[in-house]
Amino acid sequence: MNALRALWRLGRALAHALSGLATIVLVFPGLDAAQREQRVQAWAQSMLALLGIRLEVRGTPPARGPILLVANHISWLDILVIHAARHCRFVAKAEVRHWPLIGRLASGGGTLYIERESRRDALRVVHHMADCLRAGDILAVFPEGTTSDGTGLLPFHANLLQAAISADAPALPLALSFVDTFTRAPSLAPAYVGADTLLGSVWRTLTAPALTAVVSYGEPQFARGQGRREWAAQLRLAVGAARDA
Repeated sequence: MNALRALWRLGRALAHALSGLATIVLVFPGLDAAQREQRVQAWAQSMLALLGIRLEVRGTPPARGPILLVANHISWLDILVIHAARHCRFVAKAEVRHWPLIGRLASGGGTLYIERESRRDALRVVHHMADCLRAGDILAVFPEGTTSDGTGLLPFHANLLQAAISADAPALPLALSFVDTFTRAPSLAPAYVGADTLLGSVWRTLTAPALTAVVSYGEPQFARGQGRREWAAQLRLAVGAARDA
């Protein structure tokens, strides 16, 4: 029964993804930025529901920018979950742009892309991020740089935090976790780490007991004269505190 339910959810999710693509191509050109953001958030909420994942939001999502969301990274679900809680623009590795279907959806959601191996491109993206923050955007980054299983936090890379320092914008710690809906025990089902394949992680998620994605917002903070490395360490502590609260 679990396998049949998972296949049913997977088919409905694929149809929803295709409808999202159609919306981006046919509807988005006639919408303003606020309307597009509302569509993306509603689409993400519907996708979570189709996957059988509940959303629980703790703390207060930002009402407006400029602000830089600083989040831990566990799963391929993370961007979807954060969008469902509050639309923002993500910074993602450049290869995502070329992924079938997912890349088009990510671009439609306003994603900024970075060539992670290129120091020169990192500088370009930092400048672009700073401009976006000055324009009042809500941006989101995963400073761990890769996924973990969610039981701990990897060290935070500090480079992209320079954008918030340059724009004099606050950062908002955001902690992600996944729990069993009924027992509230932490769930490793959505984790996408190590030797996991994307398909294997998706299937494990769809066949797991009912899941709840928990988004915990901390309190916004400014660098206040700190260097980006010191600020990264402070934000890492704040993300951990939000997750454990």
